[in-house]
Amino acid sequence: MGSKKPDFIDVEVGQRIRIQRLAAGLSQSELAERIGVTFQQVQKYEKGMNRVGAGRLTKIARVLNVPVGSFFDGRETIEQVALQGMDSPLAAMAQPYAYRLLRAYSTISDPGLRQTIVDFVERTASQPFVGGLPPQRPPSGRH
Repeated sequence: MGSKKPDFIDVEVGQRIRIQRLAAGLSQSELAERIGVTFQQVQKYEKGMNRVGAGRLTKIARVLNVPVGSFFDGRETIEQVALQGMDSPLAAMAQPYAYRLLRAYSTISDPGLRQTIVDFVERTASQPFVGGLPPQRPPSGRH
């Protein structure tokens, strides 16, 4: 039997779990401990590789202090986006650091600065990655 592709809804629920976990400031290990599973299991839930049962989803919602329904809200809209061949906005939000970037961005009140940041990120994203590590910051003046 070959590998089975995760179900779209399981992936979406997993992305919502990840987003809510990040919003709550919890690591995968902390969430796992609070719901009685391993952090590897939380990883599988977040990737949609393992389906989250109703009881476990209720525990997750309780720990994250969100209604269980929040893992399904707006699903029809996201399905429409997927049918049009576009990526789900949840997939973008579930990327590493995306939540931190959006949270910081949302605190910027200057519309011009917001536009400059969006332009910069879009230009940077369109550039090919040239191997190697990014340059290191110089020491902060302490010797």
